[in-house]
Amino acid sequence: MPETSRRGLLFGTAAVSAGALLTACTSNEPKKSQTAQSNQPAADDKPGKAVTIGFAGPQADHGWLNAINENAKSRAEKYSEVTLEITEGSNDTAAQIGQVKTLINKKVDVLVILPADGKALTQVGLEAMKAGIPVINLDRIFASPQAYRCWVGGDNYGMGLNAGTYIGEKLKDKANAKVVELAGIDNLELTKQRSQGFADALKNYPNVKLVARQAAEFTVESGQAKMAQLLQAQKQFDALWNHDDDQGVGAMRAIQQAGRDEFLMVGGAGAKSAMDAIKADNSVLKATVLYPPTMAASAIDLARALGQGKGIGGLSELEIPTSLTLYSAVVTKDNIDQYLPTGFS
Repeated sequence: MPETSRRGLLFGTAAVSAGALLTACTSNEPKKSQTAQSNQPAADDKPGKAVTIGFAGPQADHGWLNAINENAKSRAEKYSEVTLEITEGSNDTAAQIGQVKTLINKKVDVLVILPADGKALTQVGLEAMKAGIPVINLDRIFASPQAYRCWVGGDNYGMGLNAGTYIGEKLKDKANAKVVELAGIDNLELTKQRSQGFADALKNYPNVKLVARQAAEFTVESGQAKMAQLLQAQKQFDALWNHDDDQGVGAMRAIQQAGRDEFLMVGGAGAKSAMDAIKADNSVLKATVLYPPTMAASAIDLARALGQGKGIGGLSELEIPTSLTLYSAVVTKDNIDQYLPTGFS
C-alpha cells in the first residue's frame, strides 16, 4: 500500500475513534512543524545547462586505468550538453600538473582528476579550487580536502576485508587452513589498506593462518614471477588472495605451469578475463573482489550535476556529497552474470 494511503487510513481511523476528544482539546493542540524540504532539482538524464568538464588521468598502461578513461568518455557522450576536455594522460607528475594547468587556463567548468600521485598533485588541485573551478578527485586522494570539492573512489580496506571474509567462510570448517597473499605495490597506501583489511578479516577465523605474502607490481610479468616464488616456497596451501586481476593473469600462468590446483583463488578489481574464468569454473579462480572503474562514470555524473548546480536523485541535500566510497562486491559464479558487463580488458 502506498505511504499516502497508509497515512490516510491511519489518520481517518484516529479521527473517528477520538472525535469527541478532538472537539474538546483543539485549542491546546500544538502547531504541526513543517518538515524541511529541498526544492532543488536533482540531476537527471534530460539535457540541461551546458557544462565543460576537464578530465586528467594517468597514462592508461594498465587495464584498470584504461577502463577509467573509457568509462569517463562513454559517460560524457551520454549527455548532449557535456563537453569533455580530456588530457593525454601521464605517469610523470610534472607532465600531469602541466596538463591540469592547461585545463585551468581553458576555464573548464569542472575538473575531474585521477592523479598519478595524490600528494604531488595537491597543489594544482588547490590552484583549481582557488580559481573557482570545483574539482572531483578520483580514487587517489589529494593530501588536503581543500584541493577538491568531492572525492570518489574505491574501498581498498573493504576489498581486503571482503576477500578475507569470503576465504574465511570457505575454510571455516578446515583445521589449520593456510592462506597466501599476492599483494600489489608495497609502497602504495592502497596496498597497505588492502592487506590490512585482509588481515583483519582473517582474525575472525582462528583456524585460518596467513603463511606467506609476496608483493608484485600490478603487471602480468611480476604476477607470474612472484607467484612462482610463492608456489615454490609453499608446497601446500588452501587459498590465495591476489590483489589485482592484471597481475593475476601472470599468477594463473605460474599456477598452471606448476600443475597446482589444491587451493581456491580470489582476484581483485574485476577484469573481464577473471570474470570469464569464474564463469567457466574450470580453474582455481573462484571469485574476484571489485574495485570498479565505473567510478569514472560516476565522477562525470557528479561533475555534470555540480556544473549545473543540481543535487543527486534519491538524496534530499541541495548539493552533491563531499565523498563517495564505492562498495567492493565479491563476484562469484552465483552472481557473475550481474557483474560481467562491468568487466574491463
